[in-house]
Amino acid sequence: MDTESLKAFVAVAQNRSFSLAAESLHITQPAVSKRIASLEQKLDHILFDRLGRDIKLTEAGEKLLPRAEYILNTMRDTERNIRELSGEISGTLRVATSHHIGLHHLPPVLHAFTSRHKHVNLQFEFLDSEQAHERVAHGDCELAIVTLAPKTRQPLIAESIWVDPLVFVASYKHPIISQLDVTLKDLSPLPSILPDLNTFTGRLVKNCFDKANVALQQNMTTNYLETIKMMVSVGLGWSVLPRTMVDNQMLELPIKNVHLQRELGVVTHTKRTLGNAANAFFDVLRTMKNTDHVK
Repeated sequence: MDTESLKAFVAVAQNRSFSLAAESLHITQPAVSKRIASLEQKLDHILFDRLGRDIKLTEAGEKLLPRAEYILNTMRDTERNIRELSGEISGTLRVATSHHIGLHHLPPVLHAFTSRHKHVNLQFEFLDSEQAHERVAHGDCELAIVTLAPKTRQPLIAESIWVDPLVFVASYKHPIISQLDVTLKDLSPLPSILPDLNTFTGRLVKNCFDKANVALQQNMTTNYLETIKMMVSVGLGWSVLPRTMVDNQMLELPIKNVHLQRELGVVTHTKRTLGNAANAFFDVLRTMKNTDHVK
């Protein structure tokens, strides 16, 4: 199997499209089809079912995909490691991160890194933290800067960079702020605006209510914290946000005996050696450890 055919196969599998795969590889669609046909001939198995416009992996394709990704990632890492024997910090660094971290925590990191390492091409992919964990697990990027999972599982390893306190908030227009003491029971029947419960942050809030044996009513969900902030500010409901996002459009609701926080940090793969650029980026992140850059 030649690597160009494997690249074409992975591109089609990821894009579920021959035309999009061709665009991503900067070649023609007939060239992609030719490489896939050659690979199928060598393996004596069909790799994709073409169902009209839909492209679906066959059983053989499903078995090949993780191995093809592993082969291509290993080759890229090997080439990079050999190039970096001189200690040069250059090339492309792929990083997965969340929109919140990208907006509120990464600007000083990026300023410090790019001023020191001008020959590194940083490529960011903005994803939910859960998706970013998967990108690292599959070898699609060297590291992710995200909300850390409550328990990191192999083959991933996590290092906390920032502690991110979370607080209950509501608009000054919300009737709940007239209460001197607010409890989880008081919030339970009121409209809430929260991250999806499949997210680490959403589950953190849900666990808080579960431990108190109080029902959590989910009225509106979105994983974009900036959107939640806007919706809270106009009085559509209460929410839980990082304390650093609270401004004069909303009020923090102190809930007795409830203290929520999440860890923001770096996720890497235990079996993948970081390149010079990734190590340099990691070093800059560590200098920012537990510092608050949000005004």
